[in-house]
Amino acid sequence: MSFGLSRGRTLDPGPIAVPPALIPPMPDDVLTNRAGAHLPIHTWFEHPDRPLHLEIGSGKGTFLMQAAPRQPGVNFLGIEYAQEFYFYAADRLRRAMVPNVRMMGIDAAEFLHWRVPDNCLHTIHLYFPDPWPKSRHHRRRMVQDRFMLDAARTLVDGGELRVVTDHADYWAWMEEHFARFTPPAAGAPFTREVLPPAGADLLTESGQSEIVGTNFERKYRAEGRTFNAALLRRVARVAAGQG
Repeated sequence: MSFGLSRGRTLDPGPIAVPPALIPPMPDDVLTNRAGAHLPIHTWFEHPDRPLHLEIGSGKGTFLMQAAPRQPGVNFLGIEYAQEFYFYAADRLRRAMVPNVRMMGIDAAEFLHWRVPDNCLHTIHLYFPDPWPKSRHHRRRMVQDRFMLDAARTLVDGGELRVVTDHADYWAWMEEHFARFTPPAAGAPFTREVLPPAGADLLTESGQSEIVGTNFERKYRAEGRTFNAALLRRVARVAAGQG
């Protein structure tokens, strides 16, 4: 498939793409049997026993191109809804022969809600998501109460939700949602930490210290924009009084 990003070259996701055969339709009784819709995501990778990271909104695949080779002991699943960017990123990763990445061109919020098993993910990466600035579009924002509940359900104990945005209004929206799921909220499934962690190695392939090194981060940094970042860590379920 060829898009404008490819400059006329055919884009081939190859083995990076999760084939449709691995994503069967949801069962008819999904509302009463949620687990019946869950997918064995770990088996999509050559080494299914390794920790699994999910990136929501992979764009051109810049973060995955950096993170996956630097963490060969981690499996990365990238989701990009925009088909042009999905094909471009998957083709880019295929040509670079990155073995520990798979990609999907689907709705990430619905996939996380319905298809990801409990206690499955070690980290969820959400970097520079679409802010949907108009009030009538706020329901389309990724960070919603349902998303926070899904993140809490799918992350392992101690797992991380990492979020970065340059959009001030969306950041205020995020802060309101984070507050409902972190202390002092009763039974909060997350604790709040600093992103990036102190002492983290942030030198990326660009030769600069970056928060996460995505394409948007580099673009917005050049424009002088301010970034806000958060790390929410999943509380152990016993400690939180959860099953």
